[in-house]
Amino acid sequence: MQQSKYLKWFAVASTIGMLLILLGGALVTKTESGMGCGRHWPGCNGELIPDKITTEVLIEFSHRVVTGSVGFLILILSVWSWKAMGHIRETKFLAFMAMFFLILQALIGAAQVLWGQGDFILALHFGISLLSFASVLLLTLLVFEVDRKFDADKLRIGKKLKWHTIGVALYSYVVVYTGALVRHTDSGLICAEWPMCRNGDFSLPMNLYEWVQMGHRAAAGLIFIWIATIAWHAFKHYKDQRVLYYGWIIAFVIVSLQVIAGMLVVLTKLNLYFALVHSLLITLLFGLLCYMILLLSRSRNKKQ
Repeated sequence: MQQSKYLKWFAVASTIGMLLILLGGALVTKTESGMGCGRHWPGCNGELIPDKITTEVLIEFSHRVVTGSVGFLILILSVWSWKAMGHIRETKFLAFMAMFFLILQALIGAAQVLWGQGDFILALHFGISLLSFASVLLLTLLVFEVDRKFDADKLRIGKKLKWHTIGVALYSYVVVYTGALVRHTDSGLICAEWPMCRNGDFSLPMNLYEWVQMGHRAAAGLIFIWIATIAWHAFKHYKDQRVLYYGWIIAFVIVSLQVIAGMLVVLTKLNLYFALVHSLLITLLFGLLCYMILLLSRSRNKKQ
């Protein structure tokens, strides 16, 4: 039975909303607007709606409003899809995960405002929001019955591609965390050169901030090589399965653009536009990798 067009549009709105939350959070961090509303939550500077608007207040307060509004959208989407699509095995799990991680990231954000948090804890904030986004995205794909369009239950995925998919999806979260750690420890400009840190040589980092920056670059380099290897494997062996063939080619394109965006962030001294594009690309890549995991659960017959 095809899903209601209203449920489909609601799912799209929720997905776009989650994307705005992620980019809004990145904007708050990159513009150092986290204290725009002071140590007040959910109010702003002691008021429900602030009367004195500065750039920092506008960015932080807008992010809170978007998060709260999208939270209601996701709650409705979760309940609606649960009732309409509960017979699909992933629906209930994804609906719960979308709501759970959205609430969790909101609580971490509130805790940071009220009491402050260490950089290593704050770095989890973006990653947790990313899990909520991925859950909403996969739920949206189920609503649109994308798996039926690609005959996902007829896919033949071999053990090699299976374990590579699981491994790179899990590892991508490490890349996300190290990237968030770069932002929250203010390590973005500690290395003014690219790809090396200084003087174009391979010398070891000299302090914590250089370790954080170069650790993220090494993690990003590894995921680029890993996805390139998987894409080549899919190109050679999965031309007859469009969703896998094009899925991994798109993943390679995104990770390539991600590397270029990361380079431009460094070379342009943390240009805000490139920094937001950098966050957007890793969000899209993570969502795509999670969809590849979903396809694994749907495949039956195996091939090489």
